[in-house]
Amino acid sequence: MNFADKFFNSIKSIAKVASQSRKCTVCPIPDADRIIIMGNGPSLNGTIEANSDILRKLPTMAVNFAANAPVFREIKPRFYVLADPYFFSNAEDSNLKRLWSELESIDWPCTLYVPASMRKKACKAIRSQTVSVEGFNAVGADGFEGLNHFLFRHGLAMPRPRNVLIPSIMLAIHAGFRTIDIVGADHSWMKTLSVAEDNEVVSIQEHFYSDNAEEKARVRHEYRGYNLYQIVESFAVAFKSYIDIRAYADKRGVKIYNCTPGSFIDAFPRRKLQ
Repeated sequence: MNFADKFFNSIKSIAKVASQSRKCTVCPIPDADRIIIMGNGPSLNGTIEANSDILRKLPTMAVNFAANAPVFREIKPRFYVLADPYFFSNAEDSNLKRLWSELESIDWPCTLYVPASMRKKACKAIRSQTVSVEGFNAVGADGFEGLNHFLFRHGLAMPRPRNVLIPSIMLAIHAGFRTIDIVGADHSWMKTLSVAEDNEVVSIQEHFYSDNAEEKARVRHEYRGYNLYQIVESFAVAFKSYIDIRAYADKRGVKIYNCTPGSFIDAFPRRKLQ
């Protein structure tokens, strides 16, 4: 971006923070060192099969509907992230009801991260002695890097959160982890994009668990009405956010590694989970 674009985006970011950001309650983790963030991509099955001992030993972070998968209780993630407003809606969705039931029944120490505006609602939904709820600001900031990093450091904003992995990485940095390994982040959506004969865009987003018919119908409904260019633009925003995260992590001395086989994310160095 040129100076004028950065200036305009910086002003817009300040306005969004002023109107949308609330108190960030994310607490530093004592002795935080290394964490594994588990995206819900299909490659996670292979990672779990080959590295179940590592995933059970090290702190892990799960996202979205992962708690509905049987393997969730085997790995026992210490951290969980929900970012999409849909998770806090009153939708009559059996998957959503099951998710909150599974989260409430967690019987090991776990921190649930939710948008700050939804923290009170999440606290009411989960009455557990082992689950603590902390709020973060899912407010996207863009513009001058110095301003962005100031907002990121103070928990007021983050790179534009087009998917749950973006806030997950930022939360791990904010909590104090120095090394972040990412698994299950295939992000290979472009392989599955197609356009039907009625010009409806079809995007199949596979997960490591099998989505039931209800969830598939919900996703189809979410994409209905969007043109292909809008969906591709959304993908581009996500991949740019990873570049912004890399720059911020480098300034903070945080190492982020992409341990996902075949991942489309090109912002982070790659290595095998070890």
